[in-house]
Amino acid sequence: MTEDAMRAPRVVVGVGAGIAAYKTCEVVRGLAECGHDVRVVPTRSALEFVGAATFEALSGNPVRTEVFANVPEVEHVRIGQQADLVVVAPATADLLAKAAHGLADDLLTNTLLTARCPVALFPAMHTEMWEHPATRANVATLRARGTIVPDPDTGRLTGTDSGPGRMTDPSEIVDLARLLIDEPHGLPRDLEGVHVVVSAGGTREPLDPVRFLGNRSSGRQGYALARVAAARGARVTLVSAHTTSLPVPAGVEVVHVSTADELRHAVHEAAKSASVVVMAAAVADFKPAALVEHKIKKTDTEPEPVVLDRNADVLAELVENRRGSQVIVGFAAETGDGGSDVLQHGRAKLRRKGSDLLVVNAVGDGKAFEVEENSGWLLAADGAETPIPFGSKSQLAAALWDAVSELLARDRAGGETRG
Repeated sequence: MTEDAMRAPRVVVGVGAGIAAYKTCEVVRGLAECGHDVRVVPTRSALEFVGAATFEALSGNPVRTEVFANVPEVEHVRIGQQADLVVVAPATADLLAKAAHGLADDLLTNTLLTARCPVALFPAMHTEMWEHPATRANVATLRARGTIVPDPDTGRLTGTDSGPGRMTDPSEIVDLARLLIDEPHGLPRDLEGVHVVVSAGGTREPLDPVRFLGNRSSGRQGYALARVAAARGARVTLVSAHTTSLPVPAGVEVVHVSTADELRHAVHEAAKSASVVVMAAAVADFKPAALVEHKIKKTDTEPEPVVLDRNADVLAELVENRRGSQVIVGFAAETGDGGSDVLQHGRAKLRRKGSDLLVVNAVGDGKAFEVEENSGWLLAADGAETPIPFGSKSQLAAALWDAVSELLARDRAGGETRG
């Protein structure tokens, strides 16, 4: 292995002069904890919000803002040349304008001009600034050049204002940054204008007022699918069952549900206008036949057996009610048994369900559920089988959206109708 391959990835974190700069501290910390070599390059005005000492302590590297600092090292060129990734958060309206027009009046804007690695700008500004035609034109210009500019979140801004323009959650920025380091081409704008529906999390089927039947799904994979799809330009509806307190992905519409019946209704409703539906949620196969109105008490006698009814098969219903060339994707969390292994069970499920794609995960012993990483196989209706190597759940999401994008492009070229 070469010395270059062994070194830690070099990540430049640019910081614009916005109140959201305080959140960038968590971005720097998160990237440093991943083992990356992080260099913070703020604008001069950004240091009015967070001081250089804070960024230096979190990154372990010096912080400079001017092109005339450390001239012998030619930093205004070298930082961008040597970077594996440049992330700017917050990217203010001013910074977006400078980046779009190639202006270079400080160390950060010079770095943006010299970088030949993936560059991701995470906007943060008031709604009026974000929606101004000049900002929209600048964003369109940057995206056309291949710069990654996800839409900002919607929520509380400074003062009492609220609306689109809130910076993406730091944990999401770190997650997308890790994806871009591992998969530099993992966020193309190939889903622009496509409405996708993603289900996530685990459903809960109430037994009495305090107990339920559930499962171990954390929702991380479904949220990663929604996050990556939104970054690739899709309009995303996320039908979210119970999760482990995950931040809502920026630019994503969330419909919260609890039971399998609620999820079924929400997915079918959202699917009416969707080009793609991905069923990543862990939907309970069974539910108690009756809800006990009062808490079931522990007594000295044997407990009454719990009678179960079967829940509807939402994935099979989606396939049966497919709209035109709608792409439908299923997930299969499998364990091997005496008769078949995980992949054989997955192949059988794909035949039964009739979806276009099926992601097969091996579960148990710290696999798939309640962990940050995932792996598996991507099975296609045409018989293709693609192994998905072990990596972050965003990497799996990127691999799935690559396959979906290819199906959409094929359908547009051929005018196919599925079913």
